[in-house]
Amino acid sequence: MNALPVAKTTRPGNAQAGKNVQRVAAIIPAKDEADRIAATVRSARAIPHVDLVLVVDDGSEDDTQHVARAAGAVVVRHSHNRGKAAAMETGAAVVAMRDADGRPPRLLMFIDGDLGDTAVNTAPLVRPVREGVADLTIALLPKQAGAGGRGIVVGAARRAIEAMTGWSPSQPLSGMRCLTREAFEAATPLARGWGVETGMTIDLLRKGYVAVEVPCDLKHRASANDIKGQIHRAAQYRDVLLAVNARKMRGAVDAVRHAGSNVRS
Repeated sequence: MNALPVAKTTRPGNAQAGKNVQRVAAIIPAKDEADRIAATVRSARAIPHVDLVLVVDDGSEDDTQHVARAAGAVVVRHSHNRGKAAAMETGAAVVAMRDADGRPPRLLMFIDGDLGDTAVNTAPLVRPVREGVADLTIALLPKQAGAGGRGIVVGAARRAIEAMTGWSPSQPLSGMRCLTREAFEAATPLARGWGVETGMTIDLLRKGYVAVEVPCDLKHRASANDIKGQIHRAAQYRDVLLAVNARKMRGAVDAVRHAGSNVRS
């Protein structure tokens, strides 16, 4: 039998011997999700160990913030759209302010706002992180009805991650993720735009953190193969390439610095 991986993040001390008391915050970046956000919030509140559901309203023009608050979420709002990475960073900062002194920091679970009633099915992402098997878990989604992509962006992200880290994820663009506070901070600043997931994965694996993919029965609004969907995928492709190229450049600079330090020593 193959041994399970061991996470890099140090496990927190337990209040009672043999009992894990670490809690989880569900962070939901959302823009114009008034139709689905209430169901997503209510479903996220049912995830075991989640004691805080935080919606970051990223400049919505509809009633997302009010609907989310009425459904039981803590809500913070960007006055204008700043993008998913900024919403994730805002959410993590707010959770840190709400973490209690003397208790381990909450794990951070990022959930898309359009999951609706299926958001509770992200629950399997929590256990490997709480138990020290992984620093980061990534949801593997079933094939989505109506999805019109041909896998070009996914393939580009997968090949880049494999080339730079040696790991080939099945769904590198999956946004449903659970990770430790330490891992999140190691991944910041996050890549902008749609490159946030690819950039996070590369950064954490390069630093020795452990990532695993976990099947989750989730349903979200898939991009169709119409003009709007094609524009969305073009933006994804652009942002993934920007994130990858930035990390290639950073790696080249670090290699030069390392070579220089070896010469001086």
